[in-house]
Amino acid sequence: MMDVPAANQSQTPCQPWAGQNGWSSASPQGPTPFNPLPSFQHLNLGFTSDQVPSRDNLQPSNNTHQTSVTYSNNADRSVQHSNHDSHVAPVVPASNQGKNIPPHSLPLINERMPSCKLQQMPLYSPHSPHQAISAPFQAPYTHQGLLNGPQSPHQPFSQSVNQSPQFMPQPTFDGANMESAVSAGYIHNHAVPTSPVQQQPQWTLPPYSRGAMNEFVPDTTAQEKSIAPQSPNSESRYGLDPELLPSAVKVMAEDRAEWEGKVFVSEPFSRLPPLVTTSCIMEDRGNASPCVIRSTSYCVPCDGQTALLSRLPLGALVTPLAKQNAQELLPLCKEAECVVGCCWCRASMCPAMSWQDCGQRFYCPFCGKLNEVSWRHYQPTAGVDGSRVDKDKRPELHTGSYEILNSQKHGGDVRVGLMTYDSRIHLYDLSPALSRPHMLVITETEDLQLPVREGLLVSLKDCIDGFDSVLQLIPRFSPQCGDSSGVPMELPVKAGLAVLQALSSPGKLLIFHTAPLIEMGHTHSSSGFFGSNKPKSIFQPSEPAVSLAKECVNQGCGVHLFVLSPQDVGGAWPGHIPYLTGGALYTYSHLQGELDRERFSANLKRIVETDTGYKAELRISVSKDLRVSGCYGLFIPGPSPSQVSMATLDWQTTLAVELAHSRALDETRGVAIQVVLFYSTQTGDRRTRVHTLTLRCSRHLQEAFRHCQAQTLLTFYCKKMYCAVLERPLQELREELQTEVTEALASYRKHGCSASVSAGQLVLPQYLRALPVYINSLRKSEVLLPGLRSSVHQRLQQRCQVLAMDAFTTATHFYPLLLPLPLSVNGCSPPNSEEALRCCAASLEPRGLYLVHAPLTLLLWVGTQVPTCTLVELFNTSCFSSLPSGETKLPTLENPLSISVRSLIDTLNSQTPCARKLWVVKQGDTCEETLQRHLVEDKSPNGGASYADFLYHLHVNSVRVLQ
Repeated sequence: MMDVPAANQSQTPCQPWAGQNGWSSASPQGPTPFNPLPSFQHLNLGFTSDQVPSRDNLQPSNNTHQTSVTYSNNADRSVQHSNHDSHVAPVVPASNQGKNIPPHSLPLINERMPSCKLQQMPLYSPHSPHQAISAPFQAPYTHQGLLNGPQSPHQPFSQSVNQSPQFMPQPTFDGANMESAVSAGYIHNHAVPTSPVQQQPQWTLPPYSRGAMNEFVPDTTAQEKSIAPQSPNSESRYGLDPELLPSAVKVMAEDRAEWEGKVFVSEPFSRLPPLVTTSCIMEDRGNASPCVIRSTSYCVPCDGQTALLSRLPLGALVTPLAKQNAQELLPLCKEAECVVGCCWCRASMCPAMSWQDCGQRFYCPFCGKLNEVSWRHYQPTAGVDGSRVDKDKRPELHTGSYEILNSQKHGGDVRVGLMTYDSRIHLYDLSPALSRPHMLVITETEDLQLPVREGLLVSLKDCIDGFDSVLQLIPRFSPQCGDSSGVPMELPVKAGLAVLQALSSPGKLLIFHTAPLIEMGHTHSSSGFFGSNKPKSIFQPSEPAVSLAKECVNQGCGVHLFVLSPQDVGGAWPGHIPYLTGGALYTYSHLQGELDRERFSANLKRIVETDTGYKAELRISVSKDLRVSGCYGLFIPGPSPSQVSMATLDWQTTLAVELAHSRALDETRGVAIQVVLFYSTQTGDRRTRVHTLTLRCSRHLQEAFRHCQAQTLLTFYCKKMYCAVLERPLQELREELQTEVTEALASYRKHGCSASVSAGQLVLPQYLRALPVYINSLRKSEVLLPGLRSSVHQRLQQRCQVLAMDAFTTATHFYPLLLPLPLSVNGCSPPNSEEALRCCAASLEPRGLYLVHAPLTLLLWVGTQVPTCTLVELFNTSCFSSLPSGETKLPTLENPLSISVRSLIDTLNSQTPCARKLWVVKQGDTCEETLQRHLVEDKSPNGGASYADFLYHLHVNSVRVLQ
């Protein structure tokens, strides 16, 4: 983490707890000694009295608490939709204002907080309609209610709360041009899911409110109810109320309310698309769908200095084979019929090309040169925009994504082969002409030589009987291993690759391994990770593994490895070759249990049925004033980041592309990004898939913050950091993440707000409200911050699994869905995957059932006070103590609750990249630590800080950078 202290500011050593929570050792520490016990009374994030203007309107009082907040922002997301542009959260206790407290001081121990009275703050009027700030307010009180009341898109409003001292002070909001369902004369009762025992105030809009200000009055009946304490893991060491912090759940809910079920039109220079977690219809009208290419910013800074000043990454997420709407196929055209692209840079034809001289030439934005049009493809232009008259008839001229069927075509049906192995290789000739399959034994495995070629790969429909007969005989084989220590995993890979090379065919190699695994070459010791000398060696594959993976990539051979026996924890990890070739690693325990067998069958079915591209070459082109500076994902890096070779890929394979400025961009031309994928289909066709995205660019720094989304930045940072672990220490990467976000917030605070804000105000761009909680979850993930119980194999596996995810799955991985389940479906709605709660222990009630959905894990938490009738309907047991915990399967019971919950689980399982087991976690059980890892807003078992504490440090450091 970069630390920029103010002038003449003293530096203190890092406190001992810094490393335990994953904080940078450079975290700013105030001069006040730190006491790790959470017994402090208040916290200050402000400046000393000589550093900030005096606030004459803040008068301390010992009588009552009166809190006032202003919240004013808006942004023009489109002509039809208005949105606020920044989020301002209160982080300064009112009692600290006006005191000579050192800047960014840590909690003051054993100091009582006097009662105070805050006068009504004036409504800030931003100079720009897109900017927003708020006045400071009294926030960091534990158990304080979260008031996210309805906000009007047309009229600003304010609210004031007067309370007696026995009640906790509630924040009030002033907002301008904010979006909601509130209008003059409309009464709206608003409830936000928070702590299960904390009641929310109800805001009522008086029918007589008119004019520029609408006053909201809270319903005091909700505030008079008792408030239960929060979970210790949810509490902030600085006294910040987690419920007052920006909510990722609320951000996703707002986006769903705006876009779900609607059509997003992707046009050239289009606006910000819906979030990746929002389901809507994408319509391609000359710009690639955000499902295929999603930019980190939909308004690119014109020059590199502005981009560097924003501290936001410039790049895009690319999913070349992403699924289309409702199985919709891309427009397909033959290669000979397509208009030829640029002859200078080899960019494919796309709507970003501009036509000149009545269609005789076109300008290529990727190299900036003019191209002559051949007489075969010439058509005149018409209209003021200069488009060709045949534009609507040619996909390459009017769609952002299309596919070309190349002349090269191998043809034929899907062919399969079979091989067994111990210390030798057993191939099988499955030719239909033979009466039964013939076994061919190869004892010389160092230099594999195939005795025959015909019959090793045969059409499945022609060899189904012989194939089945061999499978029936395999259990009778007795292994003859020359080495009792196990079989090298490279042995079956080399043999399968040799068969594909001999027949000049790409394909999938499915390996089912039951013996102990060893790896050719050196293995890595798990102790190296925790040392600081060379932590990168833990994640780096061995040279023999990389060399063999390169051969698989050249041939288009994807390896899927099923390990059906327990592996030695300290042995070699067998997943490098599978994941580097577009495959995966699946581990089981001898398939003895029913759950393992079901999971094995589901994973095998997905592998066989998933549409896959083979022997793929990915080429990335950008506008002539930009360059591709990096590419991150599961592949073997080549000499150029703009060209990537992959053995196989599917509809979830996603890469992160990083861009950089070569020179200043032309604001009138915008930015163009083109991704061209050359691949072979399962039937042998050779195709070219073209995706083109055009973006606006601007010289104004604020535009970059208004056109980016937290989930996209999370996926970009994740892929970049998880690739960097091969070369860089983990502590350095965690510090870099914190520094990037800190300086981005500082840049927005300095350049993105049109009016001055106090040091005690947390200022966030509107569409980056959830970024801190996402980045904190990434920083404390098992890959970047190992826990005491984290094995090296588990972390290696998780790194590769997450790198293979698309943006939607990545967002769900780092912020799982916490879904409350009904105790009975009689008279109430069935469980809904969109009714998620905040991922913290405070959201869990002892009387509740909760489903935690993450791409790699599915947990069912059962409270101790769940009614007996619910236990009977769902688990077929009436006693909580007899309820089994751990891996289990819900019994098939014919009642509405059981049917609805099992249906929800099936729906969630269909969205995951691999089959999962259901874990039942009982409240107070020892396996609750598994649940704690997924409550990302709380402190994690591996020492990761809570969301509230991380946000506090981000705010302190961002203010400190500007000193």
